[in-house]
Amino acid sequence: MKLITVQDLAKIVQKHGFDNYMQDLVSYLKEDFVRWEQFDKSPRYVSHVPGGVMELMPTADKQYFSYKFVNGHPANPFDGKQTIVAVGQLAEIKYGFPILLSEMTALTGFRTAATAIVATEYLARKDSRVLAIIGTGSQSEFQTLAHKLVRPITTVRYFDIDPAAMDKFEKNMADKGFKLIRCQSAEEACAGADIITVCTACKLHAIVVKNEWIKPGVHINGLGGDSPGKTELEKSILFRGKVVVEFTEQSMVEGEIQQLTPEEVKQVLHAELWELINGSKVGRESDDEVTIYDSVGFAVEDFSVLRLTHDLAHKYGIGHDVDMIPPIKDPKNLYSILG
Repeated sequence: MKLITVQDLAKIVQKHGFDNYMQDLVSYLKEDFVRWEQFDKSPRYVSHVPGGVMELMPTADKQYFSYKFVNGHPANPFDGKQTIVAVGQLAEIKYGFPILLSEMTALTGFRTAATAIVATEYLARKDSRVLAIIGTGSQSEFQTLAHKLVRPITTVRYFDIDPAAMDKFEKNMADKGFKLIRCQSAEEACAGADIITVCTACKLHAIVVKNEWIKPGVHINGLGGDSPGKTELEKSILFRGKVVVEFTEQSMVEGEIQQLTPEEVKQVLHAELWELINGSKVGRESDDEVTIYDSVGFAVEDFSVLRLTHDLAHKYGIGHDVDMIPPIKDPKNLYSILG
C-alpha cells in the first residue's frame, strides 16, 4: 500500500505543478461526475462532539472504495490548531485491500477548489474578471488560484473578520498577478464582483452575504454551509436564480437549501452538478442570471482526488510503500505474523 504524507503530497504538486494538478483534478472530477449514477452514494456520517463535528465520507464504484475522515472545529485556531484536518483511504474492490492511505487536509483544499471551478465553468459569465473572497482561511488561496484557470480573473476583493487571516492571504497571493483589494466588510468585498466565493467557519445560521448586495449576472459559490445549522447566504438569495447542488439529499440537511421547505427546494433547485457536466441540464443562459452553487462537499470529490494522487504517486515514485496487509503465504494463518 502507498502512504502519502503531507511532505509527499508537496513533492507531487511541486513535480507536477500546481496548475497542472488542479486541471488534472478537474478532469478526474468530470470523469467521475459523468458516471455519477454508478457510485454508491449516501449522506456523510456525522458525529456532533463538543466544539465541532467528526465525519466519515464514503463512496464506491465497481473498481474502488474510498472514504475520508474529517473534522470541523471552528475554535481550534484560538489554540493554534487548524479548523479542519483529514485523512483518506482508497481500496480496490476486487479483493477489498487498501492501496492508498493519504493526508487529505491539503487534498480537501484542492478538491473543494476544483469542484467550485467546475461549477464556475458552467455557471459564471465568461467575462468574469472580479472575484470576491469572503473568508480568507485555509480555502482562500486554493479558490483564488483555481478560478484563474477558468475565468480571466484580474482583481480579487477579499474580507475576513480576522485581520491576520487577510494578512496571510495577501502575503501568499502577493506575486500571483492579481490586483488585491483588501475590504473592510463583506458588503464592500461583494461590490463590483462577478463571482462571489463564500467560505467561512462560523457554525451559525449566519447571513454573511445579503440579497441586496447581489447584482444581476453574479455567480455565487457558497462553500461554508456544510453542516446542519450552518449557513452563509440570506435565504432570499436562493430565489434569485438557478441553484445547483452536489447531492440533494445531503444538501437539504447541510447546505444553504436547509433554510427552505421541501416545496421551496423544488421551486429553486435547478440541478445537481453532475447534470450540468453530462449535459442533461444547462448552466447559465444569460448574462443577467444570478447563479448559486450550494456546495457542502461530497465523497465522490474525495474519491477523485485520491484516485489522481494515487496515479501521480506511482508516476513519480513518490510516497512510502508500507505493509498494512499481513504478509502471509497461508491466507488462513494470521497467527504466523507474530513469529
